[in-house]
Amino acid sequence: MLVQKYKDMLSGKSVIRELSEFATARGREIGYENVFDYSLGNPSVPVPQEFTDAMIHMLMERGTAELHGYSPSLGITGVREAVAASLERRFGLPYRREHIFMASGAAGALAHAFRLVTEPGDEILTFAPFFPEYNPYVNLTGAVLKVVPPDTDGFQIHFGKVEEMLTEKVKAVLVNTPNNPSGVVYSRRTLERLAGLLRQKSLEYGHTIYLISDEPYREIVFKGVDAPCVSAFYDDTIMCYSFSKSLSIPGERIGYVAVNPRCREAEDMVNMCGQISRGIGHNCPPSIIQLAVARTLELTADLTVYETNMELLYRELTALGVTCVKPGGTFYIFPKALEEDAKTFCRKALKHDLVLVPGDTFGAPGYFRMAYCIETEKVERSLEALRRFVREEYKEAAG
Repeated sequence: MLVQKYKDMLSGKSVIRELSEFATARGREIGYENVFDYSLGNPSVPVPQEFTDAMIHMLMERGTAELHGYSPSLGITGVREAVAASLERRFGLPYRREHIFMASGAAGALAHAFRLVTEPGDEILTFAPFFPEYNPYVNLTGAVLKVVPPDTDGFQIHFGKVEEMLTEKVKAVLVNTPNNPSGVVYSRRTLERLAGLLRQKSLEYGHTIYLISDEPYREIVFKGVDAPCVSAFYDDTIMCYSFSKSLSIPGERIGYVAVNPRCREAEDMVNMCGQISRGIGHNCPPSIIQLAVARTLELTADLTVYETNMELLYRELTALGVTCVKPGGTFYIFPKALEEDAKTFCRKALKHDLVLVPGDTFGAPGYFRMAYCIETEKVERSLEALRRFVREEYKEAAG
């Protein structure tokens, strides 16, 4: 007999993926260049040449067992050492290889982090707007995801609600900054206040409340925006990182868990990740990709296109009367829909070949997400479609 909980999930597929599939099908009808697809956060900029060169060099010069064999359970030792040295150099925390576990992207890193610090029935708290896949990521471990309502003034943290929801059952708090879907970067003041609250509640409840920091967009930060290192504010932080966005290699599924060296059981936690892998099958990410990222740790793809695209959309949306918090990073913008029901708003947009994602599944009804990781030329062409959409569907707002 099939497992019912997974069968039930068939009726609740990702809205983002469904819209992406719609865009692909529509593209077959009218040409994909004429579909303004803002659905899927799939990086569009080329991979750095240094990454490609590293792959070619290794394939030409190194043995197949080294490149294509299993890595150690915790990751290749030299790669872990390189990651730790880079983190120490960049953020001033004394990372060593004992604090690093190589994982299959940020999703794999999160899968380990959740299982490190929760038992079935425990709660993990996160903040809307949030990445909707956190629901299956957390709930299928047996833990329970609780979502703090959004602070829609600036998409920082709604601390009034946090105080109510940070109960004794909460074993971890999950943050994502720069944030998907809002593009907002949590400020130092926000992180300091959160860290202080977690220290207070950990003492009050007699158990550590861990801070899990999901950081796949860490390198996509716009000019003049301060993007503090979350781990610097709270000792019991578990950093979950992916190279998908920084190097533009999402299909390679490579990232890491970095446990704050100041965490009381940091080395045990990393060793436990190796044991968790035995049960969930996220063990031993591809050796060749581990070696390639180790050679390009502090490089990025040319991420400037994302800020260019953001500025184009932000100016146009605000000129059209759309309320919007300006992103500080990522390749997402999260405006307020021009009517209460964002699902209806996004359905109307489809008539103009604009593929927008309603904010309901992100925990923020009435808003919509645009993933602008597409060519700038296409963003520019989409502006007229946006104007036509607002003019024809919302004449009063456009007037």
